[in-house]
Amino acid sequence: MTIVHIACKNLLRKKVRSLLTMFGIALSAWVLISLFGFNAGYESSLNRDIDSLGYQVLVTAKGCPYEAATLMLKGGTGLRYMPQRIADAIAQESEVEAVTAMLMHTVFDPNKGESGGYSAYLGVDPTTFPKMKPFMEFMHGGWFTQPDALEAVLGYEAAELEQREVGDLLLITEKNIEVKVVGVLKRTGTQDDGTIFLPLRTVQQIFGVTDVLTGIGVKLKHEADITRFEEKMYRLPDVQVVTMSQVKQTIMTLVTTAKVIVLSIALIAVLISMTGVMNTVLMSVMERRQELGILKALGATSLDIFMLIWLETFVLCVLGSCFGAVVAVTTSALTDMLVRNILPYAPRGGLMQISMPLVVMTVGTVTGIGLVSGIYPSWQAGRVRPLDAIRSQEE
Repeated sequence: MTIVHIACKNLLRKKVRSLLTMFGIALSAWVLISLFGFNAGYESSLNRDIDSLGYQVLVTAKGCPYEAATLMLKGGTGLRYMPQRIADAIAQESEVEAVTAMLMHTVFDPNKGESGGYSAYLGVDPTTFPKMKPFMEFMHGGWFTQPDALEAVLGYEAAELEQREVGDLLLITEKNIEVKVVGVLKRTGTQDDGTIFLPLRTVQQIFGVTDVLTGIGVKLKHEADITRFEEKMYRLPDVQVVTMSQVKQTIMTLVTTAKVIVLSIALIAVLISMTGVMNTVLMSVMERRQELGILKALGATSLDIFMLIWLETFVLCVLGSCFGAVVAVTTSALTDMLVRNILPYAPRGGLMQISMPLVVMTVGTVTGIGLVSGIYPSWQAGRVRPLDAIRSQEE
């Protein structure tokens, strides 16, 4: 009978205790894989969302740059007006490939909920805006038929809230004007889902704000120097510039902060699990003092006893971490769904990105930490003296 068989038989003698210990180890492995998988998936999806925006630069009226960065990421525009001629001036720059003008206006609707609510109307240029938002897909219908038509395209959530389909009429309550719904977009996971899109000219005419904009999306040529272009934009009066590099830097700062929190939670989970391993193995050693003493009396060395207890710890850690890894992988879709429902903003794509290197690294890390926590109980077992162990049992 090998030392491996002896170690396994010893673990089976206390089945409930061994199972509970493995469950604790599995839980820590599941937490580690899920947290790091979410961290990797969220960062990857967020980068894809940022990169999928059709414009690299957003020009808005002067205001809070952080508000503008957030609105740019979520698909919105600034809140203050600037002259429309600025869009024409930007389009003349040599670095610019395309420009899309936007005008947002909000209307209070007393029919929404008990205390009413706001509807966001975004006027867009139907010839340029769709190219700037390549990820937008229609569930039904399409874009406007004319640049000044009384027509609307509803985001996914806006269509559900307004309870409108293609062909229905939508009332703009503040102006008592009806527009025809010509398209309903699929869910994008951005602020566009709650937006009602109208032709830019239509919004300007309905709300009496001609020749003004709230945002200008700028797509640059591949060879363009974005830093140099940004410096040019700063020379324009009463505008602020938000570039994708700024947005990425802001978001990556938030992601880095989230990584620190994730690492802290993971460390706590591992420490709790490993404390349980040490406690379990140490209790097993104390209960088997006489047995260990007899093994020494029969010729087993301190190293043999140490290796026996350490091997039991190794078996517990490997089985527990492997089981936790299997659970993490098989429940990743469910975890993704739960996290997506909790987060106020979730990027498109999978939020869980569990790779084989991550699983192997986690199993190895948990097992390694478990073996370290098993050193002290194994050392205590190796120090057992045969006569003292037998006498303590007799007493």
